[in-house]
Amino acid sequence: MFSSKIDLHSHSTHSDGLLRPVELTARAADRGVKVFALTDHDDIGGLAEARACAELSGLTFINGVEISVTWAGQTLHVVGLCIDPRDAVLAGGLNRLRAGRAQRAQAIATELAKSGVDGSLEGARRYVTNPELVGRAHFARYLVERGFARSVNAVFKRFLASDKPGYVPHRWAGLEEALGWIKASGGFAVLAHPGRYKLPDLQRDVLFDEFKQAGGTAVEVVTGSHTPDQFVHYARCAQRFGLLASVGSDFHGPGEGYRDLGEFPALPHGCTPVWSVW
Repeated sequence: MFSSKIDLHSHSTHSDGLLRPVELTARAADRGVKVFALTDHDDIGGLAEARACAELSGLTFINGVEISVTWAGQTLHVVGLCIDPRDAVLAGGLNRLRAGRAQRAQAIATELAKSGVDGSLEGARRYVTNPELVGRAHFARYLVERGFARSVNAVFKRFLASDKPGYVPHRWAGLEEALGWIKASGGFAVLAHPGRYKLPDLQRDVLFDEFKQAGGTAVEVVTGSHTPDQFVHYARCAQRFGLLASVGSDFHGPGEGYRDLGEFPALPHGCTPVWSVW
């Protein structure tokens, strides 16, 4: 098992994670993580609780958020690190995205009903702590409960991924817009898990270039859903586009996802880590 002392991507019950911020932070400390960021989807409500727990546990805590972005017709994610949660520009943008999430949740339920999955919105809400953030992971947990699939990942592949019965396209923030919110709050923008985006090589290069030109700071090189080959590939991409490198498990909860908190190797040789700028 790999182990890293720095984990800059995780989720709590304030978005689609299974653990409350205090539980998540305590788990990070128990697993030997020393520098930790909470990066809930489009929400910063758990940061104060996580920071208080981190201070008691001796962790260095980084304020974070993961912003939903629409680029070239696809949904991307941009992590903001070292943000100021009091910033009005960032808060206003996130409020708008959360309002859009409510509309998308209703649309997902409608689409799932067409495929014979009834009561999905009510079922998803049973897994929600933050009523403003009903996400696809909450629907997935309900579908596992109902026996439509054995795991959350399997639900995504069968129902919720692009072109599947429960997939609903949605217009999120623009790339420059999201980076503007992060920069306004004093933070650093990180392109999250680029290996997950279904983009041809040329279009992926365009994304990296636009991200850099818009003020992006770093790319997640080592992250939960990347393979070892992708660690190396995105390390080279970071170097080619003049971006720093970030690391993070993208942990959502025990038994879900790809890796536990801190469970990944160090950055490949030659990378300049994002934490070198703070």
